[in-house]
Amino acid sequence: MAIEVVPEWMMNLEDEDLAFIKKFILSSGSLKQIASQYGVTYPTVRLRLDRLIQKIQINEESAKEPYIALIKKLAVNEKIDFDTAKLLISEYKKIRKDDE
Repeated sequence: MAIEVVPEWMMNLEDEDLAFIKKFILSSGSLKQIASQYGVTYPTVRLRLDRLIQKIQINEESAKEPYIALIKKLAVNEKIDFDTAKLLISEYKKIRKDDE
């Protein structure tokens, strides 16, 4: 059975994220096994999974608040630091509140 509709959260992931998900499923969710396959430590794989979870959650939020989702995505992808992301989101919320 072919998948006719790919969920939007999945379409927005990078190829390496999809490869990680595939390995995760094929290893029955064993992070230790994935760490062995990638030749890295368990905490490194755990961090990778946490970032992947954040990417999926951000994608879910993007329909409601696209600007905030963009800022969070930049922070998760380490394009901007976490403190800068918090500041930008806080200022954006203040501006939106003032406009209401």
